[in-house]
Amino acid sequence: MFYDLLYPLKDQWFIFNVFRYITFRAVGASVTAFMISIVLGPVFIRWLVRLNMMNEVKRGYAEKIHSFYAAKASVPTMGGLLIVGSLLLSNLLWGNLHNRFMVMGLVVIAWFGFIGMADDFLKLKQKQGGRGLSGCVKLGGQLALGILLGVYLYVDSDFSKWLYVPFVKQVAVPLGIWFVPFTVLVLVGTTNALNLTDGLDGLAVGCLAFAAGAFSILTYVTGHATFAHYLGIPFISDAGELTVLCTSLVGAAVGFLWYNSYPATIMMGDTGSLALGGALGLVAIVIKSELVLLMVGGIFVWEALSVILQVASFRCFGKRIFLMAPFHHHLQLKGWPESKVTVRLWIVAFVLALIGLATLKLR
Repeated sequence: MFYDLLYPLKDQWFIFNVFRYITFRAVGASVTAFMISIVLGPVFIRWLVRLNMMNEVKRGYAEKIHSFYAAKASVPTMGGLLIVGSLLLSNLLWGNLHNRFMVMGLVVIAWFGFIGMADDFLKLKQKQGGRGLSGCVKLGGQLALGILLGVYLYVDSDFSKWLYVPFVKQVAVPLGIWFVPFTVLVLVGTTNALNLTDGLDGLAVGCLAFAAGAFSILTYVTGHATFAHYLGIPFISDAGELTVLCTSLVGAAVGFLWYNSYPATIMMGDTGSLALGGALGLVAIVIKSELVLLMVGGIFVWEALSVILQVASFRCFGKRIFLMAPFHHHLQLKGWPESKVTVRLWIVAFVLALIGLATLKLR
C-alpha cells in the first residue's frame, strides 16, 4: 500500500523515494509486525479468555507427561490469529502487491492459517480431546494449494525447475515433471514439521525467527542480480520482494514470543504453526533453496523425522527409539526442564541458520 501510494510522489517529495528500496520496506514490515503483536497481545489474550478458547490437553497425552502440561490447560490458544493478522497487515502496508511472489506468500499465509483456525476451533468446540479437522481434510487443503502453486510455477517458462545443490558451484539437478510433487512435498512438509515442533512454550516461534532471519538475507541476495552473480547462486527476478515477507515473519515471531515464552500466556495453535510453516516453505521454493532449508530449518526437520522414525520402528519392530516423539518430549522425559530444552534448541537453530548462510560463500 505504501509502495503504491507514496512512492509515486517521489517527484514532488524526494524523501518518498525510500519506498523503492526493499531494505527500507523490509525494516518497516518487521517493526510493524512486531508492534502489532506486542501492542495487541494483551487485548487479544483477554479476548480469547472471554471466549473460553482455552488449551485442551488430551487425556492420553497428559497421562504420560501430566506434570509438564497440566498447567497449560488454562492458557488460551488460537493465538496464531494474532500472528496471521500481523503478517497480513504488515505486508499489505509495506509490500509491493504487484509482485507475484508476495501475493503467493500472502495467499499461503491466509489459506494455511484458515485451515489451522478451523482445526483449532473444532478442537475447542468438541472439547475433551476433540481431534478437530480430520487428517484427510487438513492434509487435503494443504495439498490442494501446494499443487496449484506447483503447477503455476511449472508452467512459468521463466521460473527455474532445477534443484540447486549448496556448497558447490553450478551443480543442479533438473526436476522436470517432478517439480510439481517436489514443490508440494517441500511446502506441506515444512508446514507440518513446524506444527510438530510447536509443543513447548516458545520453541517453534523462536526457531522460526532464526530461520526467517537467515532467509531474509538469502531472499535479498537471490533477488539482486549483482550479488547473485558474485556469490554464484541463481538469480530469481522479483524474489527480492520476499525479503519484506521474511522480515515480517521475524517481527511477528519475536513479538508473539513476548507472550509465548515460558511460562506462556498464549498458544499459537495450528492457526499459527501452519501459516508460519507454509510461508517458510514457499520462500525456500521460490529462491531455489530447498536443500538449504534442510539446514536452516534443521530443528523442524529433526522433530518431524523423530516422529517418522518412532512410528516406523514401533510398527516394524515393536520398539520405540525415543521415550516419546517429537524429540523435544524425549528430552523432557530425560529430565530436562522445559525452558532448558527450548533455549538449547534455539541455540542449535541459531547455529544452523549461520550454516545455511555460509552456503552463500562456501562454494
